[in-house]
Amino acid sequence: MERTLGHAGLFRPGDLGGVVYSYFGNIINFIIIAYALQGIGWPDSIIYGRVIPGLAVGLMLGCIAYAWQGYRLAKKTGRKDVTALPSGVSTPAMFVYLYGVIYPLHYSGLSPEMCWMAATAACFLGGFIEMLGGFIGPFIRRLIPRVAMLGTVAGIGLVWMATAGLFEVYHDPILGMPVVIIAIIGLIGGYVFKKRIPMLLVSVVFGIVWALFLGRVQVDTSTLGVSLPILSIRAVFQGFKYIIPFLSVIIPIEVYNFIETMDNVESAIAAGDEYNVGQTQIIDGACTMVSALFGSIVPNTVWLGHAGLKKSETGISYSWISAILYALSSVFGLYGFMNSLMPAVVASITFLWCAMLMLVQAYTDVPRRHGAALAIALIPHLADGLYTYVRDALGAFGIYLEETLTMNSSDEISQAMINYGVVWKGVVAMHSGAIITSILWATVVAFIIDRRLDKAAIAFVVASVLSFFGFIHSPTLVFGVATMSFPYAVGYLLAAAICYAIHLGHKKFMDVPRRYDYV
Repeated sequence: MERTLGHAGLFRPGDLGGVVYSYFGNIINFIIIAYALQGIGWPDSIIYGRVIPGLAVGLMLGCIAYAWQGYRLAKKTGRKDVTALPSGVSTPAMFVYLYGVIYPLHYSGLSPEMCWMAATAACFLGGFIEMLGGFIGPFIRRLIPRVAMLGTVAGIGLVWMATAGLFEVYHDPILGMPVVIIAIIGLIGGYVFKKRIPMLLVSVVFGIVWALFLGRVQVDTSTLGVSLPILSIRAVFQGFKYIIPFLSVIIPIEVYNFIETMDNVESAIAAGDEYNVGQTQIIDGACTMVSALFGSIVPNTVWLGHAGLKKSETGISYSWISAILYALSSVFGLYGFMNSLMPAVVASITFLWCAMLMLVQAYTDVPRRHGAALAIALIPHLADGLYTYVRDALGAFGIYLEETLTMNSSDEISQAMINYGVVWKGVVAMHSGAIITSILWATVVAFIIDRRLDKAAIAFVVASVLSFFGFIHSPTLVFGVATMSFPYAVGYLLAAAICYAIHLGHKKFMDVPRRYDYV
């Protein structure tokens, strides 16, 4: 590690790759958002005149703040190898906001303008909740085992990033295979051209040229032009009256969002960059609130992938370069142009690379004995991915799964899938609040391994309370006996009683080895 200079270098070899990951990776999310909103009739004046510029403002501010954090850390430690945290749109929150808030508002009869105002209000409220997480996040970090944090990051990386990256390659193998293998040879194999030209850069440039040659992309300049972001304070506060029925969706996803930020900062700390968790969560929340005032509908977060960026020698400069690109792209309408030039597979290879690094980091940076806790942390995310794919596949044929779901999958659609052999039992329950469920189960298993059944019992009590009020295992915040989440509250309470009973009586009634190797 380079520690001889008391300041961060201006550029590092991996900074261009960091820009590709941060800037172009977020453009993919911008495209998803634009496509989803066009599908319910939102005009381009709102999508490209309000929403996308607002998103760009939030990410620009996030990149500037993270570059500042990185510079301060480099100055404090005297290191040149500090990697700035990546700023991005929270992908899980993006889908929840689109399909859990905006789409229901649209189908309730609101105009696109009113839906947009409600969505900005939801985004603003979400930012405020995330700022609150900055004050309690460090306390939570001291209570929860590290394997629970890194395990849930690995699960998200596996389900939402690694799969998307490799699926995109197989969608167009003639374009994708050469691009991805160049990247893997350099990033994992360690091959590099003379003068240390990064292989990720080579793969990106090759991918664009190869896509143009194959005719996979067509350059589109129709979106170019000057357009300044519009401050929309009144719209945000007018939108609050529409979102009250959706607080049960907004509050849990924002609790998830500040935990996601906390997890990803923990991943950065594990990679060697000791960032302040609470400060970062406050930055995320503030940037989200400002972006909402400029028209954004999706919250900011610390993006996954810091470990991969650090491994590829990315520094701090990529963050402020990305900030400049966000600003220029917003003002001059470059998003449509860049979208037309950049094949999706080029951005997806960075998703695949960073997801692989997150999985490897999770397994190598926790004690070997906690491997079982890490394994169980992946399962709720697999359920989340399965549920999402099935829901969206049915939705493509006009079957809206979430309107029919009942307790224990007893509804007609779920029963038909189960009878046909689809692995569906328990999937719906585990999907709702997947990240919290992942953290709780990893925490419980880690405490069991460490011979702390009393703490495992406490974790199960927390799970029971969260279930009772619908934070997990329920699509909405509800409480009572006749709810989808009540049986899980009871089940967790029974598990807590068993753990605590064995904790009290194991010295008298059981033989327990001091260390037990279960592998």
